[in-house]
Amino acid sequence: MKSLLNFLIKYHVFFLFLILEIFSITLIVRFNRFHRVSFLNSSNVVSASILDKYQGVVDYFQLKRINELLADENARLRNDLQNLQLESMDASIEYDSIGEHFIVVPAKVIRNSVNKQHNYLTLNKGAKHGVKPDMGVVCADGVVGVVLNVSENYSTVLSVLNGRWAINAKLKQSNQFGPLKWDGNNPMYAYLEEIPYHVRVLVDESVVSSGFSSIFPEGLSIGKVEEVAHSPGETFQTIKIRLSVDFRTLFYVQVIAQVDKNERIELENVTGNE
Repeated sequence: MKSLLNFLIKYHVFFLFLILEIFSITLIVRFNRFHRVSFLNSSNVVSASILDKYQGVVDYFQLKRINELLADENARLRNDLQNLQLESMDASIEYDSIGEHFIVVPAKVIRNSVNKQHNYLTLNKGAKHGVKPDMGVVCADGVVGVVLNVSENYSTVLSVLNGRWAINAKLKQSNQFGPLKWDGNNPMYAYLEEIPYHVRVLVDESVVSSGFSSIFPEGLSIGKVEEVAHSPGETFQTIKIRLSVDFRTLFYVQVIAQVDKNERIELENVTGNE
C-alpha cells in the first residue's frame, strides 16, 4: 500500500495532466457537433475492427461444426434427389429407364492410411447409424472404398488404396470396363486393367463406376487417364489412372447403399445357380 502511495505521489503531475486531458476531450466532444461526430465515427471503426477480429476467431473454432452440418445437409439433399428421381421414374411408363435408389449416411474419417500396401479408413458411424458391411463409401470427388467391418458406433473401410480390392470401372467415352487396382505405390494413381489393345483410350478421358456391382451406382467419378501403354505381345493395355480423390486430405465421406440391393443379389444368385 505504501509503495502504491509513493508511486502516485511521484507521478501525480502526470496523472493530473491525464485526468485534465480526458476531461477536456469529453467537454469538446460533448459540446462540439463536429468533434462529436468525428469521435463517434472513429470509435465505430475501432469497435467494428475489434468485433470483426473476434468474429473471425469464433468462426474458426466453429469450422468443425459447420463442416459436419454441411456433410449432413449434402447427405439429406442426395437422399431427396434420389427419392425425387425414383418417384418421377415410377410415374413414367418408360419402365426400362428406371434407375437405382440409394440411401446416404454422412460420416467423418477419424483414421486413415495411404502409405501401406493395404490401406484402411475408420469412420465415426456404425450399425446404430444404419451402416452395414459391403456398403459403398464416396466423397464429393468420387469413390473412396467399401465398408468392411462394423461395430455399434464405428466402421472400417477398405480403401481404393488397397491391393486386395478392385473397383469395377469403365471408360466414360467407350464404355469399356474392367477392374481398377492400386499397385501399392503412389496414392494418387491406380491402374485400369483388362482393356483390349484395340480400344482407343484417350489421355484425360474420364473413368467412372460401371454400375455393374450392387455397391456403387453408375457414373461416380474414379479418375482420369494419365498414361496409356501397350507392350508387344500383350492382349491388354496398361492404363494409368490419376485418381479423383486425394486420400491424403480425406475428411468427410458418405456411406451409400442401394435400397433393393438384397433383391438384386438374390436374383443374380438364383440365375448363377441355374
